[in-house]
Amino acid sequence: MVCCEGLTGILMKNSANGEVDSFFAIRPDCQSDVPKIRFKPRAGKTLSARRWHAAFSQDGHLDIEKVLRRIQRGGVHPSIKGVVWEFLLGCFDPNSTFDERNELRQQRRQQYGALKAECQKMAPVIGSGKFITTPIVTVDGRPVQDLSTNDNSQDDNRATSTPSPLDSPLDDGGHVDDAVPDKKVIQWKLMLHQIGLDVFRTDRTLVFYESEANQAKLWDVLAVYAWMDNDIGYCQGMNDICSPMVILIENEADAFWCFERAMRRLRENFRVGTNSIGVQSQLGTLSEIIKAVDPKLHQHLEDLDGGEYLFAFRMLMVLFRREFSFVDALYLWELMWAMEYNPNIFSSYEESSASADKSSTQNSNDKMLKKCGKFERKNVKTGYKNQHSSLAVFLVASVLATKNKRFLKEAKGLDDVVKILGDITGNLDAKKACNEALKLHKKYLSKAKKS
Repeated sequence: MVCCEGLTGILMKNSANGEVDSFFAIRPDCQSDVPKIRFKPRAGKTLSARRWHAAFSQDGHLDIEKVLRRIQRGGVHPSIKGVVWEFLLGCFDPNSTFDERNELRQQRRQQYGALKAECQKMAPVIGSGKFITTPIVTVDGRPVQDLSTNDNSQDDNRATSTPSPLDSPLDDGGHVDDAVPDKKVIQWKLMLHQIGLDVFRTDRTLVFYESEANQAKLWDVLAVYAWMDNDIGYCQGMNDICSPMVILIENEADAFWCFERAMRRLRENFRVGTNSIGVQSQLGTLSEIIKAVDPKLHQHLEDLDGGEYLFAFRMLMVLFRREFSFVDALYLWELMWAMEYNPNIFSSYEESSASADKSSTQNSNDKMLKKCGKFERKNVKTGYKNQHSSLAVFLVASVLATKNKRFLKEAKGLDDVVKILGDITGNLDAKKACNEALKLHKKYLSKAKKS
């Protein structure tokens, strides 16, 4: 896979047929278990490697407007998805040069290396090519001696061969102190086996994950992220978001930062409180949207005790990974990210106050609007701001709206609602779904303006 933006001269291979299978091969014994793949790269619509490289100036500035137009028409060819996603997710500024991005990439690789080394001191199995599926510490931080890795061999059934000083509780200065357990270290170590269990189940139909080394790569990225993100840590479902980055981007550090950027958008989905779930705010927005555009359906769902829209939890949590084939889910993601794209995303993530101040005064600038995706452009033009109303929420709303008649006629309880939604698995067209979501978004904004 291509993982950096050097002019490698990759040509779109047989774009009419796509050859998607060669990039995301399905295990022979799982062919009948996966939804039908609908996405096929199409010449003249899909962003090809040739078009991608042609969008850069001589010193490396990217014509993001041209790239977004192409992606919104037909997605991204598998050979360049990884590097294109880095821009869509805000890893890099399209206005930067090749040299500036290479420098930033090296800085991030060093930063990831330092984070991973820190984690390795606490859990030496990280970076070993293996991962764990059983607890390594008790709830009070004491090491569990009989620790199993994912390897079934008896000889390798120990997590570490070298004891680490950080296997013991730490004091605030990073020194061993048996009397004062470091709560952050314990909490992180308690997550590691759960990450391993989820990794073991992740995209098992793909040939890519027949390799233990590839599974371990996914586990390493998730484990390091859980250590870095003090607030969220790790929650089930992050593995489904991270897996495509690990597959598409060969360099582990680059995959990590791409995932970290994706999590900037999605991390609130994974915030779980005592009495709330992370996607609850988005579900609330979904309720408002359906109430505005289809009040009859909203009332029917409320009558079925479905007014909180918890049946849509999974779709929003992992961005439709269960409703689409692996390939089509990736296609859907890049369509949504292109449509949601704002040229200020990089500066906002880098927390550059100067850039942020400058951009805030240019919200209605025509040049800036042209560099926005369709969805974001409409929001900027209308001044609509709601951090919980991503395109994904409108996509769920459009799915519900298109199933209006079935819900009203067949749904006598929430089980029926779930069954009807289950029937969409493998039967949705990503581009059509996004276009329907855009139409519903326009309709909702129109009604919101009148009210």
